[in-house]
Amino acid sequence: MSFKSDIEIAREANKKPIQEIGAKLDIPYEDLLPFGHDKAKVSENFIKAQAGKEDGKLILVTAINPTPAGEGKTTTTVGLGDGLNRIGKKAAICIREASLGPCFGMKGGAAGGGYAQVVPMEDMNLHFTGDFHAITSAHNLLAAMVDNHIYWGNEQEIDIRRIAYRRVMDMNDRALRQIVCNLGGVANGFPREAGFDITVASEVMAILCLATDLADLEKRLGDIIVAYRRDRSPVYCRDIKADGAMTVLLQQAMQPNLVQTLENNPAFVHGGPFANIAHGCNSVVATTTALKLADYVVTEAGFGADLGAEKFMNIKCRKAGLKPDAVVIVATVRAMKMNGGVAKADLGAENVDAVINGCPNLGRHMENIKKFGVPAVVAINHFVTDTDAEVEALMNYVKEQGGEAVLSKHWAMGSEGIQPLAEKVVEVIESTPSNFAPLYPSEMPLFEKIETIAKEIYRADEVIADQKIRDQLRQWEDQGYGDLPVCMAKTQYSFTTDPNRRGAPVGHSLPVREVRLSAGAGFIVVICGEIMTMPGLPKVPSAESIHINDDGMIEGLF
Repeated sequence: MSFKSDIEIAREANKKPIQEIGAKLDIPYEDLLPFGHDKAKVSENFIKAQAGKEDGKLILVTAINPTPAGEGKTTTTVGLGDGLNRIGKKAAICIREASLGPCFGMKGGAAGGGYAQVVPMEDMNLHFTGDFHAITSAHNLLAAMVDNHIYWGNEQEIDIRRIAYRRVMDMNDRALRQIVCNLGGVANGFPREAGFDITVASEVMAILCLATDLADLEKRLGDIIVAYRRDRSPVYCRDIKADGAMTVLLQQAMQPNLVQTLENNPAFVHGGPFANIAHGCNSVVATTTALKLADYVVTEAGFGADLGAEKFMNIKCRKAGLKPDAVVIVATVRAMKMNGGVAKADLGAENVDAVINGCPNLGRHMENIKKFGVPAVVAINHFVTDTDAEVEALMNYVKEQGGEAVLSKHWAMGSEGIQPLAEKVVEVIESTPSNFAPLYPSEMPLFEKIETIAKEIYRADEVIADQKIRDQLRQWEDQGYGDLPVCMAKTQYSFTTDPNRRGAPVGHSLPVREVRLSAGAGFIVVICGEIMTMPGLPKVPSAESIHINDDGMIEGLF
């Protein structure tokens, strides 16, 4: 049996002019800044004019821990948006932009798949509307201005051993994780250690995704701590006088991007922080705008619920005053089999026992979501290789856990295949009130926040952290940062920090390697285990098979 690739399906899409898509949400022609015929930015003035409108219902799509077998979280997000429109609801989708790192590395793109995709697929997975370039440029402008400030006399008395601000680029490149810069003598400045993160881990990316408008953006940029003086007092971006110019570079990037699904429904694609090293949600501006324009808004948070959903609830919703009305937890038979011990090469064979053995991973996520007080539904993202017996075993497990599961065939059938899930989600929202609350109060001490996530979400027995890290957290509390939430940087593949420990492990520890203060974004980054804020390329990167064919079409993107 042969199937069309995602890119083949996307190319056959019957796209409508972006102005027609905007009209579905009552966005006037003049408030769309077009990028070609099929994508546009929504004007700042239009967004401000929506302020007094009532919000629609917010649905978060999350998932089990990812496996190489695939889960289809973004595909389900897109499909559910189409499904809600199919049953007569006014619905919009909010997802993140794709980073070039995974596109040319291993994970691939971020536009959905099969017949539940957002288009234009190639544009979205490459340069799109230039937002990531703007973020990279703004970030590196500040880095350049810090070194320039030191070169021209160091008026702020920066201790060059304590520069906290790294550079970024939107590519996987392990060679740049740790570097020495300013070599070459007096003309080039003072040699020092430095390094690069990937753009999606940039504090500027997080700020763009959490800021409410340009004024808030500029204030948050000014709050970035770039270095410390010898007396350990912080030096801020505004001390270097870079916040204004950075805001100028980000002015257009702050405007959400409007595109469409294969079924011509509106989708906002804006911002792109990774959920394993940043907060993993699309922009607050895009989500809050969509809530003013649609009755139902479907959004996703990256990777499994232990990362994306936890950060969505504890960081994004807390910061933006959002309240999710329902959660959809995506699972697949294939991923359950992998969690049950089956190798990827053997997933094609029916193995009901492996499905059952792998289900505790899903059960753990279901339990965790309950802790936030939001009603949840399990979506079984159907693969054509799934057998009836395997699907039944998974559905029975969910039922035994007191939950409800719906089989969704959106990958193969589009909105028709996900209509039952759309109907179930509406039923849940209308019948079950959301009693949303974050997992921990803002006033809880920082180390206790880390322990709360480690024990309540990861089910770790303890957090292992050097005295130096504990002292650093206390120092930030003394400086007034104790109310900030924590953003855990951890492997996405496991509840533990060991990417190979699948299922629902208990009896493990959470080692904290480093903590970073993102004062502008408004959270503390807690780096756990071996997670890297600058990924490397795999042995055979996707870039090796990406090319332009004889017809001028891109091949190899997926």
